[in-house]
Amino acid sequence: MSKPGFKEAQRAQLSLLAPLEKKTLIWLAHRLPARVNSDHLTSLGLLSLLAAGLCYWYSAYNKIGLLLVIGCLILNWFGDSLDGTLARVRNRQRPRYGFYLDHVVDAFGTLFLLGGLSLSGWISPMVALGLIVVYFMLSIEVYLATYTIGTFHLSFWKFSPTELRILLCIGNLVLLFVGPWGEVNGKRFLLFDIGGLVGIAGMAVMLLSAVYRHTRQLYEEERLP
Repeated sequence: MSKPGFKEAQRAQLSLLAPLEKKTLIWLAHRLPARVNSDHLTSLGLLSLLAAGLCYWYSAYNKIGLLLVIGCLILNWFGDSLDGTLARVRNRQRPRYGFYLDHVVDAFGTLFLLGGLSLSGWISPMVALGLIVVYFMLSIEVYLATYTIGTFHLSFWKFSPTELRILLCIGNLVLLFVGPWGEVNGKRFLLFDIGGLVGIAGMAVMLLSAVYRHTRQLYEEERLP
């Protein structure tokens, strides 16, 4: 039960796969055994990202770890995406608890995943650190906007965690079957460094755009006489 006076934020999910994903999650939620609850799924989401990080570290010694990471990302999608849907389908919602726990778990999970990727050697440590920093800054902006505006954005520019998982899986397959190197202007770079720098730039633009848009909206809504 929500605290008196608490108003749950409106969810905005506009990613490319959102319509199909929503139908799939509802279908799965109706078919899960009664003994499985949202906390179990949230735990699965966290543990699967911890396992993904460890598998990335292992892939430095055996490339089969890259395939294991893909399996972990599928489990993460199942747990992380389905926990809230299951609560809504069963009318067992705890908005404050669910929002807080889900995003604390996301923060730790992202740290585990990128930490393991950095240890694997497939990406430079500074690029991995840059991804973590800009991801956390974007997350902070989302949470502040949720509190002040009342809209919780689950996606940016048609991208959500689901699309990012798919891109990461494709990257793993490229590493496995093509190799870790790419060329830009005749110079060799790690493919994940190239992808990571593109990701940093993209999230930075998303962050600055959201900060400008939300600051302007709040200024207009609370304009002083």
